Amino acid sequence: MIGRFRWNLQLVLRKVWVRALAYGLLGIVTALAAGAVHPFLPADLGARIGADAVDQILGIIASSMLAVTTFSLSIMVTAFGGVTTTATPRAIELLKQDATTQKVLATFIGAFLFALVGIVALKTGVYGDRGRLVLFVATIAVLSAVVLALLRWIAHLMDFGRLSDTLGRVEAAATAALRSRMAMPYLGGHPLRGAPPVTSTPLLAHTTGYVQHIDMAQLSALADIAGREMYLAALPGTFVHPAAPLLHMAGLEDDLADKARAAFSIGEGRTYDQDPRFGVIALTEAASRALSPAVNDPGTAIEVIGRLVRVLSEWTDPAEADVLWPRLHVPPIRSDDLIEDAFRPIARDGASLIEVQMRLQKALLALAEMAPQVFATQTARASADALARATAAGLLPDEIAALRALSDRVATLTGGQPRRATL
Repeated sequence: MIGRFRWNLQLVLRKVWVRALAYGLLGIVTALAAGAVHPFLPADLGARIGADAVDQILGIIASSMLAVTTFSLSIMVTAFGGVTTTATPRAIELLKQDATTQKVLATFIGAFLFALVGIVALKTGVYGDRGRLVLFVATIAVLSAVVLALLRWIAHLMDFGRLSDTLGRVEAAATAALRSRMAMPYLGGHPLRGAPPVTSTPLLAHTTGYVQHIDMAQLSALADIAGREMYLAALPGTFVHPAAPLLHMAGLEDDLADKARAAFSIGEGRTYDQDPRFGVIALTEAASRALSPAVNDPGTAIEVIGRLVRVLSEWTDPAEADVLWPRLHVPPIRSDDLIEDAFRPIARDGASLIEVQMRLQKALLALAEMAPQVFATQTARASADALARATAAGLLPDEIAALRALSDRVATLTGGQPRRATL
């Protein structure tokens, strides 16, 4: 678990303007550096090579980069709109953080500022012949970088914002979050499997929103200073409000309470980093949208079911992990919640589609066979629920019989060694 400062720094560094600003400053520094190094070059070198054409090249770069940047931004906005209608709005943040897109846009902006500053410096006489030569060499290097960025951007646009690309990004984010939680199932604290002591006092939130990050080190330090145990009630992804507890602790003084609240980062929406359930929910939302009457795309729902199986296959029975913060007690993420988040909306929206119901039952069977000690009970419950919805939706008797056969197989898996399932 990273601290609050590092987490906020990571959020800032993911913004497109940070990389664009860095590349822009690099372009300005490069253009101005040409005027600083020219005294160290031979006096007639610029005249021999003939660097007078640099001003024309800079003019071309300045005019074209502004147009290309504007056009690229319009492509990004169009891609965001497409993701909203074809997948889920919750995936837009992942597209905003796309490293290739940010690097390409930053290269265009940096080249534009480089050319602009170079033109101004040329017109004001900052460069002599030798300085123009240095600027010419730098211009060729910048031009090469722009050409490479354009080629990379063209290749990237073949997939950027497409449905499969978006689903892949959400799956990767959900898998990474689940793996991170499996590495620290209790965020470095002791497992809290029951209710906190009745003598403890709840620490209520002072704002309404979703818990995005918890600074466990800060909470541990406060607990050590107070010499008392803390029992967390809100994990990343939990919706809190002024009547909802963040944690429980005996003897909460006002000063300690304010510092403990500061360890919880609360925002308007959920984030993928420490919230494995959010990625699963985003994938399921894409399947529900595909199953809506307006879209009617069961193939996408079937693809999402396969992706959900891959994500949930990362889940294992949380072991007694190393305790980094001995005074903190943290509730686990329940596999019941993950199964419900993943499959109940699909079972509801695809109740009348036999191909979706068959793949859903096979997915539940696969999870139950891969990790019966974790998923057997939960998948059996979800399988029975999906079967009941399909029956109520009026599927044919033969179709119900096929679904019931699969559901019975899920129900019989209550333990044993994992086996390979065929999807």
